[in-house]
Formats: sequence, structure tokens, C-alpha cells
Amino acid sequence: MITPTLAACASLAAVEPASDAGNPVCAEMMVILPQFIGDAERRSTNSQATAAWGDPSQVVLRCGVQVPGPTTDPCVSVNEVDWIAHEGEDGVWTLTTYGRTPATEVVLDPQVIPSSTVLASLSQAASRIPAEGACVSVEKNVDL
Repeated sequence: MITPTLAACASLAAVEPASDAGNPVCAEMMVILPQFIGDAERRSTNSQATAAWGDPSQVVLRCGVQVPGPTTDPCVSVNEVDWIAHEGEDGVWTLTTYGRTPATEVVLDPQVIPSSTVLASLSQAASRIPAEGACVSVEKNVDL
């Protein structure tokens, strides 16, 4: 007699969808997201254009968030994708693509998983949303 085996399942991550989650460009990005970020495995979420890695979640991604305007928050460029970094009072970082519509937001605790690992892992997928602008700083020359 063959005994059925049960597969272990990670819990479903509850993630609030972004206002523009239905944008078809988000779908292009979502299909190539990595299965792993560091040691954290991707798991299912309960909403469109969202992703989570780790159980409990170490990284949460939402596509279709509001496009950020000019800011004094630091901007980093990883593999030709610009990200605005905002540190919350709780030490949790929110990284949002800059110069891409719709924007993508990634939330992580850098004490749990390095932001460099996260952004390097997600840049290829994020680059599926075409760049319309880029961060500028005092080090870059800007034609006005």
C-alpha cells in the first residue's frame, strides 16, 4: 500500500496590496522574482503584486506603490536601479524604486538581512519596469 505524504507548507503572508498593484508592468516584474533572497525562501502572499521571503517575513515587496517625488532621503543605485532608502523609527528600512512607474517598495530589517543582499537579488526584476528618471546628488552633473 502506498501511503500519501504531506508536503510542508509555509504560512501565507498577509500583505496589503499597493494602490496600482493591477498595473500590467508589475506582472512583468513579479514573474521573475527570485525564489530565495539570501537564505530566505519566497512564500505565497494573499494579494496581487506582492511577495515575501522568510517565515516570518524578512523581506516584503509591493509593486504599484506611489511614485516618490524629490526627497532628501539617501538614494542608492544597485545594478542600474535607483532606490530611495528611508529608515523608520523602529530601525526597519523601506526602499522604494526611484524614476520608475509604477514604483516598487521593499521593507526589511537590515539587522536580520543585509539590504545589499536584498537589492542585489531584486534589481533584475525591478529593472523590468522601465526607468524614466534617476536619482541626482551633488556629485552628479545635471543639465537644467
